[in-house]
Amino acid sequence: MKRTDDYAQRAAHLKGLSDDQLKQRFWDLAQQLTDPLLQMGREYTSPSIERSVLLRMGLSSLEAKALVDKCMEHGLLGHGAGHVVFKASKAWDLPVREAGLKLITLEDWNPVKAWFEGGQ
Repeated sequence: MKRTDDYAQRAAHLKGLSDDQLKQRFWDLAQQLTDPLLQMGREYTSPSIERSVLLRMGLSSLEAKALVDKCMEHGLLGHGAGHVVFKASKAWDLPVREAGLKLITLEDWNPVKAWFEGGQ
C-alpha cells in the first residue's frame, strides 16, 4: 500500500538525527508548547481559581466568595487572594482561617494594600 501523504517529505529534516537527538528535540518542542501555559498560570488568575485556593485554606464557600469580592474591590486579586490571607496571617499573627475572616470584615484595607506596594 502506498502512502498518499507527504510524511517522508515532512520528516526529511529529522532523518539524520540520532535517537538521543530526536529525544532532545521532542523535549525542546514540548517545552516550547508548555512554557506559555505555565507563564499564564503564574501571571493570570480568576475569581473561581482564587475561591478554590481559599477553600483549600479552610474557608467556607461563602467566606471565600466574600473575600475574593473584597480582594477584587481593593485591586488585590492579581496578587492572589490566598497570598493576601497568608500575609495577613503573618502580619497579625493569626491562624490562616481567622486572618481570612478578619479580612472579610475589615473596614480599612489601606494597610493590606501597603503590603503589596512593592509588587511582591
